[in-house]
Order: sequence, then C-alpha cells, then structure tokens
Amino acid sequence: MDIRPVFTALTRNRTGALLVALQVAIALAVIANAFFIIEQRLEKLHRPTGIDTPNLIFLQSYGYAAEYDQDATRRDDLALLRSLPGVVDATPVNSVPLSGGGSSMNYQRAAKLELNPAPGNYFEVDGHFLGTFGLELVAGRNFAPQEFLDKLTDANLPPVVIVTESMARQLFGAEPAVGRRVYDSTGGSAEVVGVVRDMLGSWVNSTHPKVTELVFHPNGSAGPQARYAVRTQPGERARLIPLIEQRLEAAGRGRTITWVRPHEFWLERTYQGDTRMVVFLATLAGLLAAITALGIVGLATFQVNARRKQIGTRRALGARRRDILGYFLVENAMLAAGGSVLGLALAYIGSGWLVRTFQLPALPPGYVLATALGIALLGQLAVLWPARRAAAIEPAIATRTV
Repeated sequence: MDIRPVFTALTRNRTGALLVALQVAIALAVIANAFFIIEQRLEKLHRPTGIDTPNLIFLQSYGYAAEYDQDATRRDDLALLRSLPGVVDATPVNSVPLSGGGSSMNYQRAAKLELNPAPGNYFEVDGHFLGTFGLELVAGRNFAPQEFLDKLTDANLPPVVIVTESMARQLFGAEPAVGRRVYDSTGGSAEVVGVVRDMLGSWVNSTHPKVTELVFHPNGSAGPQARYAVRTQPGERARLIPLIEQRLEAAGRGRTITWVRPHEFWLERTYQGDTRMVVFLATLAGLLAAITALGIVGLATFQVNARRKQIGTRRALGARRRDILGYFLVENAMLAAGGSVLGLALAYIGSGWLVRTFQLPALPPGYVLATALGIALLGQLAVLWPARRAAAIEPAIATRTV
C-alpha cells in the first residue's frame, strides 16, 4: 500500500494525530519503566529466604520483676520449647531475619585498624541455630555447647564465630575461611569455625553489608528482653503458636510474653512497600494502556465519520473492504511508530532520572522494545472496530448529500 496518501491525510488533522502520538510516547515511557521496576520488585519479593520460613515462629519476652534472672530463664525457656511435641528445634536470637531491625559491626582480617573493614550483620545464637533455621553447614563445624556464652563482658567478639558463604568471600575471597581469624576495631578476635549457606539477614535493602553477609555469634544478651526462634514440623505451627504463649506465660519467672508470631508476619510488613509499589505501577500501566487505546479509538472514529463520503467514493471506484481496513491499520501503525520514537527518548530520560535519584539499574533495551510492540498491537486492536465500520460503508454513500 502507498503510504503517501495516508501521511497526507494525517497532516490535515495534525492536532489529533499529534495528541495520539504523544499519548503513545508517554504510555511507552511510563509503562516500560514501570514494568522494569515491577520485575525487580517481584524478583525481590519471591527470592528465597534461605531459612525454613513456613515453619518458623519467633517470640519475645520481657523481664520486669526484681527476681527476674535472664540466664536461668533463657535456659528453662529453651528446654521447654525443645520438649514440646511438634517442635524441631529452638535457639535464642537477638533479632528476627527480614524484620528491618538487627545488629551489625565491622570485621577485619588483621588486628591493625583497616581502612576498609567488612561490615557484617550479626546474629546472637547458640549451637541449635542450624537446626532451627534449617541452614546447611558447608565447611567446618557447628558451635560446641560449651562455646555458648550467656553474655559478652568486655569483648565485642566471642572466641568463635560462624559466617555465611557471602561473608566468607567478603572477608577472605577465594581462600578457605575455616580456621582464619576475624578482628573487631578494638583488636579483639574470633576464630571462624564454620561456613553455612547464605540466608537473608535483617535488612532486605541492605547493600553494605549485603543482605546475605552474616556472622553468627554464640552468645546471649544481657536482657531483660529475650527472643527465641522455634522451628516446627510441617503443619504444626498454627497449633503451637498459642500453646507456646500459654506454656511460657504459665512458667512465670517474673516476665511477660510480648508476642509470638510466624515468620511471615515480618516478611509481609517488610515487603509491604514493595507489594504496594507493584500494585500501584501495575494499575498505572493498565490505566495508561486503556487511555491510549481509547484515544486511538476516538481519533479513528472521528476520521471515519469525517470521511464517510470519501470512503464511499473510494468504494465506488473499486476499493475493497480490506483496502479500507488496511488504510486505517496503516494509519494507526504510522502514529504508533512516530509515538514510539519519541517514547524511546522519554523512556531513557525517565530511566536516567530513576538511576540518579533512587540508584536503580539502567532500563534494559528489551523492556522498551517489548513495550513498543505491546502498544503497537494494542493500537491495532483498538483501531480495528472503527476500521471495520469504515470498511462497511457502501459505495452508494458517495452519491448522497449531507
């Protein structure tokens, strides 16, 4: 088909054509960046936690009475928790993974003060943390019972620690980590006795340290707050949550149980912003696509109504229905192509702003191309109804007067 008549016809209604092309451009720029952000958020939401989240319970108690004994209460609580039918294991823990709250410190490879120490998110646990979290030991050994300290006194580091694979690489590169020593800023040191598979730590958005750069310390806290992680057998968690609270409250010991919750409670709260962002951007993309389609339908309908006599004349001169249909499809394709060129520029301008403002990765070309093809297909579907109406105009309309 010769596109010159189509282009000439578009120039006669420049305002409508430019508005639709601009609409296509804005839709392409916004939707491409929105889909890229949605994909990143969904990848983040669905990444494995590295621990047995579906069967984990976390709880916290707080000692208030003068006779409250943190160390004795922790020992008795853990013995009670581990004895409950349906419980796989339990460990003390200073913070809940993926809760947004936790502890970190700088670790060094030498006793002297380093310019670039390796920050790490640390968890205070005992030797039952492997079975409680469902972690796999890939090198070295677990903590021995006698290595657990009720609390640290003058030191920042206990005598031994276990690290994740990511933290081992951060500290020692490709060299084996087991048997090496790590140091704090005061010169205190600990021996790395084991390396475990990566799990996600306290802060899902952390990049320094990375969310998987973790260190496990075998010590408890001074109190009066105490936290525990409990792993249950599959299907037992819902039954055990109220039972655990009831049994610990009944034990007394001058403390109260402040909460007992499944691990998903923190995941939902931590990822709430990402979930809302996905819903918002998906809704925005859908609305923009619908508005763009309506704009295309509106322009095409106007063109059909304004050209009824012209279309009838073309039919009288031998134009077939498919020729009329093809004319409007080509016209719409030209508008989509023009809008896509402008939209490509707008998409990367917007991506550059997001990179500078929010440190997001640059928009990959594939998202722009896929969005452009999607909008082009949407435009062809949108114009199909008015184009079919145009193709249905009879040749006799050319002989009528308005």
